[in-house]
Formats: sequence, C-alpha cells, structure tokens
Amino acid sequence: MRCEKCGVEMVAGSAFCASCGQPAVLGMGEREGAAVATSSLSPNVAGALCYLGGAVTGVLFLILEPYRRDRFVRFHAFQSIFFTIGWIVLYVAMGVLESFLPWALWHVIALLSMLISLGLFCLALWLMYRAYNNERFKLPVIGDLAEKQS
Repeated sequence: MRCEKCGVEMVAGSAFCASCGQPAVLGMGEREGAAVATSSLSPNVAGALCYLGGAVTGVLFLILEPYRRDRFVRFHAFQSIFFTIGWIVLYVAMGVLESFLPWALWHVIALLSMLISLGLFCLALWLMYRAYNNERFKLPVIGDLAEKQS
C-alpha cells in the first residue's frame, strides 16, 4: 500500500505514513476489526492551536500523532514553546526590576510591564492568525531556533 500524499510504501497495518504522517486510506476489508486513527485537524488549525496554551499546547502537538511528523506544525509548536519561555523570562526580569525601584518609579515600571504583556498577548494572537493562514512567519531570534528544531 502506498501513501496518497507522498507515494512512499507504507507498512501493512499502519494508520499513518512514516514519511509524511498522512492518515492511511484503508479499504473495506482492512477496516474490519482494526482501529483506524484519523486526524480531525488540518495542519493550519493545529499550527494555530500551538499558540493557544503557550508551551503546554506546543509540547502537546509535538507528542500527538500525526502532528509531530508535520514540519509546519512542529515549527509552530517549537516557536510557541520558545515564545512562551521568552515571555516568562521577560516577565520575571520586569518583576525583579520592579522590586528594586522606589515606590514612585515602581508604578511606571508596573504600567510598562502591563503594556508589554498586552503587546505579547496581541503578538500571540497574530501568530495564531498567521499559522491559521498557512504562513510560516518567523519571529526574529525565536523563529530561527524553531526552524532548526523542526
């Protein structure tokens, strides 16, 4: 049996192509008594959902079949993980900076911290939108790291 997407010979009884992760299309005789796993999410939806829960959904899509074999989904999962780690590091750094400042400057840094968090949230929504539109948008440093990992 050959994969309909990439043409690679598939192992008998496997539900997904080992090369591209495409679900196998089984005949009626092959379906009886066998559990057939199919993907209900297209790669663009899976890529967008990688950003929904930050690093948690990024790791989830790196574990789940067939998404872990799809380079598009893997890229967005890794970019989501690295983006979330960067957000946490920035948030902790701003908190440390706030703790060392006098009371009058603390309010300025707190306001700046809230504006940065709002901006990062909007960036995450924008990344979801770009992934949903089948675009592989790379953030300046994080995108290169994600591309190497995928």
